[in-house]
Amino acid sequence: MKESLQRLMKQAKEEITLAKDLKDLEALRVKYLGKKGELTAILKNMKDLSQDMRPVIGKIANDVREEIEGQLENAKESKKTMELEARLEEEHIDVTMPAKRILRGHKHPLNVALDEAKEIFLGMGFKIAEGPEVETVYHNFDALNAPIDHPSRSLSDTFYITEDLLLRTQTSPIQVRTMKSQKPPIRVIAP
Repeated sequence: MKESLQRLMKQAKEEITLAKDLKDLEALRVKYLGKKGELTAILKNMKDLSQDMRPVIGKIANDVREEIEGQLENAKESKKTMELEARLEEEHIDVTMPAKRILRGHKHPLNVALDEAKEIFLGMGFKIAEGPEVETVYHNFDALNAPIDHPSRSLSDTFYITEDLLLRTQTSPIQVRTMKSQKPPIRVIAP
């Protein structure tokens, strides 16, 4: 039995060195160390040994198992390194080649039309007025003479932040702010 274990170890080492890839190594692991592997088949015959030979053969069997596992692990690491190097060589990137052009999209048609309208008015001497997005009730409604019971003041049509602050509902508050800060004639647009 000792000779068959040593023969098994020698045969396993030879086959491990001849393995081509990780798949072959896994097949060898199953062949030698699996549940139905050759080492297991040899160890099934230990019941026929004498009581004093079992520990000796058991130690040799464990040494053979550890040796085969170590050989397989070393071969796996070696194959993984070789496969990685081959893949890196195959996937070599030439950084001097021009990159693919990135398509960035285009402006929305409404923004294109708005930009054209701005250019037309700027060409006629108008200025573009801007104002805050969060507006006071005074600038948004009171200065425009919108009565308290006007439908645009309802909670369903206007987003109130506090009782006196709200999100601007139109661009008219910008016109109110412009008229308060400039003297006539005023030529502005508030898109």
